[in-house]
Amino acid sequence: MNRISTLKFSESGVRGIVGEGLTARLAADLGAAFGFYQGGGRIVVGRDTRSTGGMFEQAVTAGLLAAGCEVLRVGVIPTPTLQYTVKSIEAAGGIAITASHNPPQWNALKFIGGAGTFLSPGEAAGLFDLYNQGNLPYRAESDYRGIRVLPDAFSLHEKRIFEVIDVEAVRKKKFRVAVDCVNGVGAVFSAGFLQRLGCEVFAINDRPDGNFARSPEPLPENLGALCRAVRENGCDVGFGQDPDGDRLTVVTEKGVALSTHYTVALAVDQVLDGGDPGPVVANVQTSRLVEMIAESYGCSFYSAPVGEINVVEKMIEVDGVIGGEGNCGGVIYRRVHPGRDSFGAMALILERLAFSERKLSEIVADFPPIANLSCRFDVPPIRSRAVLAELTRRYRSFAPMTFDGLRFDLPEGRVLVRSSNTEPILRLNVECASRPEAEALLARFKDEIQPLTEDASRT
Repeated sequence: MNRISTLKFSESGVRGIVGEGLTARLAADLGAAFGFYQGGGRIVVGRDTRSTGGMFEQAVTAGLLAAGCEVLRVGVIPTPTLQYTVKSIEAAGGIAITASHNPPQWNALKFIGGAGTFLSPGEAAGLFDLYNQGNLPYRAESDYRGIRVLPDAFSLHEKRIFEVIDVEAVRKKKFRVAVDCVNGVGAVFSAGFLQRLGCEVFAINDRPDGNFARSPEPLPENLGALCRAVRENGCDVGFGQDPDGDRLTVVTEKGVALSTHYTVALAVDQVLDGGDPGPVVANVQTSRLVEMIAESYGCSFYSAPVGEINVVEKMIEVDGVIGGEGNCGGVIYRRVHPGRDSFGAMALILERLAFSERKLSEIVADFPPIANLSCRFDVPPIRSRAVLAELTRRYRSFAPMTFDGLRFDLPEGRVLVRSSNTEPILRLNVECASRPEAEALLARFKDEIQPLTEDASRT
């Protein structure tokens, strides 16, 4: 049996339920495999606040040392900070120990290459092949390189963010900001970061103990406490983070949590309006709003498959200035570093507020209206392919995009059907100018797809 068949794995790493699929022994072996795969050298190791993070930090460190690597520990740290650190100190790679938005019983190892980005699909496949081969040539004592600690990696990351935004313009506004850190890494870094931008901060869920006080994914429906904090404290904006600090959801001054697509839209709007025009890249699941904003500034827009590394690789290919994944509120601003970053996103959105001199709700009201709805079908991947093939045949006259599922535009709105990369499900997403239109389009395609899934189940 494949040694990692019971785990969920992708180009960004390996994740599983602690003690069931993901164990300390497996983490040590994967750490060693990664060390050999990267050719030794210095590897940066950091983690989020989950209670199991320390155990996996020790296990990964042991594996890396056995592979002849020098280990640079940065402790509890945002994933984007770890990525930035790898690139800025020219390390051979990094391992982020975090299950991001997954529940606390999960953890994960995310592998970062020397450029500070997650491994490409091909690189990840090579790493897993090496791991599956076993019998790694562990190093002798004479090759032991040891452990070092970098106590304040976040300051390097923050410094870079402050270099690319107008810090003084933000500070002059003395914004009142509420932030929900979900007791993750933001509980260590977010309040200070915002205070150094001149903000008065009202933090909730700000104990870095890994006991998530709400669902760890910062979707609007999970941010009721943040919305109340914004209203009760008269805040200009609210920010909701995930446990490792790469995703962000924004709350208006009225205490209304916006769709995660607006996080990317606001950041893109600021970058393009602030004198840094250029190509914009977003994944296929991102709202058309981002594309419309890019076009309004005369900038090219490109789509990429879902997954941070896929967006990053497309940005590098087309020399994109900013991009992201609207479905999760992940903003990627290359002038900071090529990865999703809630801290960079917060800074850009505050800069947008400072430059526009309008309330957030007023800025958003000027965007074209959008309504996104989705549903899912329980269909194994092999059967999903049959469904997608049939839908592609039916809608080929609409010039569908097919590199990650099936996406096409109808007069009523946009339709996306794609298989999950990690679960045996097929997702249907629709986007229209209004919710009633979106509800009608969703119902239409649910009725069309459901019989196809039933036919596929008999194949």
